[in-house]
Amino acid sequence: MKELSVISGKGGTGKTSLVASFAALSNNAVLADCDVDAADLHLVLAPQVRREEPFSGGRRAAVIAGACTACGKCEEVCRFDAVRRGGPPNRLVEETFRIDPLACEGCGVCEWFCEDDAIDFQPVVNGRVFLSHTRYGPMVHAALGVAEENSGKLVSRVRTLARELAECEHRDLIILDGSPGIGCPVIASVTGADLVLIVTEPTTSGLHDLERVAQLTGFFNIPTVACINKWDINPGLADDIERRAARMQVRVVGRVRYDHAVTAAQIMKSCVVEYTGSAISQEIRELWRNMIYELERRSENSN
Repeated sequence: MKELSVISGKGGTGKTSLVASFAALSNNAVLADCDVDAADLHLVLAPQVRREEPFSGGRRAAVIAGACTACGKCEEVCRFDAVRRGGPPNRLVEETFRIDPLACEGCGVCEWFCEDDAIDFQPVVNGRVFLSHTRYGPMVHAALGVAEENSGKLVSRVRTLARELAECEHRDLIILDGSPGIGCPVIASVTGADLVLIVTEPTTSGLHDLERVAQLTGFFNIPTVACINKWDINPGLADDIERRAARMQVRVVGRVRYDHAVTAAQIMKSCVVEYTGSAISQEIRELWRNMIYELERRSENSN
């Protein structure tokens, strides 16, 4: 089983559009949308949810009003100013403490130091994970709750379920639609992958972000290649990006032109290679062939 993780240094480079086309071109893949902070692969692939489960990535504290003696220790040790006065009275004191759930970081220090066992520290549901079926096979995706954290843990959960599903259904490839940037969700999207494809664009920010994310995958020693999307909006800068990538030992394995067919396909809830057979479709097909070649070549070298 191989894992291909598709990422980008910034949002809006066309990463998800390419992953959707890869889904159409693959024969035996499991799809995983690891961009859990802003998941949108489902908008194109229209998955039918077969199973879902809650995701808990941490805990949150709450004062047990009946046991609180208002000693103030929890307020003293909380570094996040989450502990406030103004809790309901009990038989011991007229005013207890309360914890602002929006300010609580779930560190558990208040529970540790509370001598009255008046802190309830329970797991909190941060989002949901879905196992679905698409017209191109199984897909694992997730929805992170509003203003919730621990998206890196949620990405790891999505990847774990994708691997289990691939093993159960004897599928030999997992295609990951990773998160943009270089933060925790990205690290969770690429760690242990067999190959990473960085999707960039011919802009100054695209070049800068390519360098940042290539440094990230290089730090973890993950085989990495790149694709220049919308290359024809600035051919000169696209050439500069290819030269810069070569100096970072990142091979550019494809160029995909700008085409209004991408937007039209999204409106129709289709991927580009479904929607049109024009030049952009041929370029995506060529990119996919290069990705398969890279995966097979690296598999042979590892053996």
